[in-house]
Amino acid sequence: MRAQKLSLPLFFLILLTVEPSFSYGRTFYVSPNGSNKNPGTQEKPWAHPAFACRQLKAGDTLIILEGSYTLSSEEDILTFSFSGTPSAWITVRGEGKTKPILKGKNNLFTMIDLSGRGYIRIENLELTSEKGSLLRDGIEAISLPAHDIVLSRLFIHHLDEFGINMADIQNLAVSHCVISYCGFGCIGGPKGQHGGWKNVLIEYCLLSYSGHYYQCKAEPGPYDRPDGFGIEASQGPIEIAYTYVEHNRRDGLDSKAEKTTIHDCIVANNSCDGIKLWGDGSRVENCIIYGRGDGNKEPTPWSALVIQTEKPNARFEINNTSIDDTVGNNYLMYVQYDFPDVPLFLTIRNCVFSARGENSPIFFGKSVQWIIENPLFFMPNHPDTLLYWGENAYNLADINRKGKGNSSREFIFQPPPKPKREDF
Repeated sequence: MRAQKLSLPLFFLILLTVEPSFSYGRTFYVSPNGSNKNPGTQEKPWAHPAFACRQLKAGDTLIILEGSYTLSSEEDILTFSFSGTPSAWITVRGEGKTKPILKGKNNLFTMIDLSGRGYIRIENLELTSEKGSLLRDGIEAISLPAHDIVLSRLFIHHLDEFGINMADIQNLAVSHCVISYCGFGCIGGPKGQHGGWKNVLIEYCLLSYSGHYYQCKAEPGPYDRPDGFGIEASQGPIEIAYTYVEHNRRDGLDSKAEKTTIHDCIVANNSCDGIKLWGDGSRVENCIIYGRGDGNKEPTPWSALVIQTEKPNARFEINNTSIDDTVGNNYLMYVQYDFPDVPLFLTIRNCVFSARGENSPIFFGKSVQWIIENPLFFMPNHPDTLLYWGENAYNLADINRKGKGNSSREFIFQPPPKPKREDF
């Protein structure tokens, strides 16, 4: 099963394949052994990244040298006095044999604040709490909309709230980042006031163990929905690609944005729903979803794949995707369970449905208009009913009459190997 090649927006092609060159940009340096009274040169570097970031103008580059930097007060939060420009981005980059480490404490609301700023690139840093001290977010843009941001090769972990927390963001690329052990979620944010998330790409990331750490303890925190990725209603589009999402205490990927595309991802062993889509024009392609419950064998209402919307006549697609559940006594996949009277169009092509537990059929609300083409069903404990459409029960022959090329046979579901940290 081979997917259609996805074409990235021009913004992302330029953003990720072309390194901007600046004819007039300056380069500054920060070192743990520096002084903020220095001129910020390589020979005489500044001492703290926050002081340095406030000196940067369009086209400037800040090199943060190897070592640890403590953020203990609001003055230590990395903020920017200026934005970059389309032809002169501001770059903050860590250099050294190991990533420079920013360590926060004293319950700071964030370590890097990008609110109201744009054309900024941040690369190759580690963000964490200092010895488990109270610390909320790693990177945020909440008080004002941000735009044109690149976050690359970041390791963000052991924070009390979000790894990345944004409300209104336009043109965001998150690439090759590892984000884990954040109390409220790896990537997410509150409802935006200016369209929410727009033109966002997340690729080659590892999003894991949200909700498994809080205030210096490796145990569940007080937050209700610590997802790997979870955002409120947004304009979109959102693209999540080549990303591994595992062991989050709630959902793996939960997007309320319109035009959300999730492709070539592994969503595994999350406590609640694997992938949840709400926005019109969304699709899942070339993904593997398994391990709902994350080892908990008790029956729960969660499912591997969920689609729900209050928008009439929204359209969704699921292509070339394997969906597996072993716990049972739930729906393997459900669509419009909470909004059964709202019409929705759903197309499913070339997918594998594996429900090895008992009583785990697929459910479609009665107003869902659906077609399933070329699926493979393995439901050994469902000798007849594979799918419910409202109150109507469907077996394989019934599904064949609506689609084509359907089959039901035994197969072995073999999850791919977990990627290693060095792969990122």
